[in-house]
Amino acid sequence: MRKAADRIRHAISFELIGLALVTPLGALAFGMPIADIGVVAIAGATLATMWNYIYNFGFDHLMQRLTGSTRKSVGIRVAHAVMFEVGLLLALLPMIAWYLGVNIIQALMMDVSFALFYMVYAFVFNWAYDRVFPLPDWQPAAQASQS
Repeated sequence: MRKAADRIRHAISFELIGLALVTPLGALAFGMPIADIGVVAIAGATLATMWNYIYNFGFDHLMQRLTGSTRKSVGIRVAHAVMFEVGLLLALLPMIAWYLGVNIIQALMMDVSFALFYMVYAFVFNWAYDRVFPLPDWQPAAQASQS
C-alpha cells in the first residue's frame, strides 16, 4: 500500500504534467483564450487533485480487501481510469458552463473532451508511475515481467 507522501507526490506530479499538456491543447481545440482554458484547467486540477487522493486511497483499500493486493491488471486500470473520470466529469460540468459562459451541451462536450484526454493520460501516467516507483512487494514480479 502506498504511503501518504507517495500519494501526494503522485497527485501533484499528475496534475502539473496534465496542466502543462491540457491548457495549450484545450485552447487550440476549443478556439478559446489560453487564459480562460487555464483558469478552467487550474480549477479542474485543484478539484481533481483532491478527488485523486481520495479516490485512489479508497480504490486501493477496496482492492486490498477484495483481492489481497493493490496490483492492477490492464482491465482494472481501464476501469479505474473510467470511474475516476466519470466522477470528475460530474463535478466539473457546472463550473465549465458557468465560467466559460457556454450552454450545458457545449460544456458537456468540452468536459467529455477533457475527460477523454485525461483518461488516456491517467492510464499512461499511472502505468509509468508504477514502473518508476514500484511498491516493494511488486519487485519480484516486476523483475520477472521484464525478462
